Amino acid sequence: MASVSDDEIIKKRLLIDGDAGNDEKRLTNFLRMFIRWCNSDDSPEESHISVQRMLMTLAQSDHAIQKSAQVYKMNLLEQEKYSQLNQQIGNQIQEAEQKIIGSKKELLEAKQIRKNRQEYDTMAKDIQKHPDRLGTTKKLELVAEELSQLEETKKTMEQKLDMRRKQFHVLISAIHELQAMLEEEEGGMVQEGETAKPDEMDTT
Repeated sequence: MASVSDDEIIKKRLLIDGDAGNDEKRLTNFLRMFIRWCNSDDSPEESHISVQRMLMTLAQSDHAIQKSAQVYKMNLLEQEKYSQLNQQIGNQIQEAEQKIIGSKKELLEAKQIRKNRQEYDTMAKDIQKHPDRLGTTKKLELVAEELSQLEETKKTMEQKLDMRRKQFHVLISAIHELQAMLEEEEGGMVQEGETAKPDEMDTT
């Protein structure tokens, strides 16, 4: 049987080696068996046994490559899932920021209402110091009505602010829980990736 040159062996090894670094030892053993088989003068029976061993080694390498491909595909799916979750968290954070901005505006409005009420109270006290007149009485009535409306507006806005605070608290809690779930899933994926690696077999 004609011997195989080193260049041809290297080319074949490069073709089958690829990125399967975990199969380095198995492929090295296969190349050794192949070279030994090419240069041997074994009987047909011994040669057949050697071929069967090489085929078994190739089958094991092929199985390991298929498993690696499945792990790679699973990692891609998980990566897409994490990307979607990340986008979802980003959207929720943006919504929370918008709600915070809205709550700040409502708080400023509530403070302004309180300031106006204090001014109206002061004005009402000043008006009450003057003798009763028809115009003054009407003005006081208008002021009292306006104060009543402002009081109702203040109560409504305080209720809205309280609701916003509760909603924001719930949203922040949900975001923390979601982040904890992501970290737990990432830890699980690392363990699954490690257990999915094929055991190296020495067939020499």
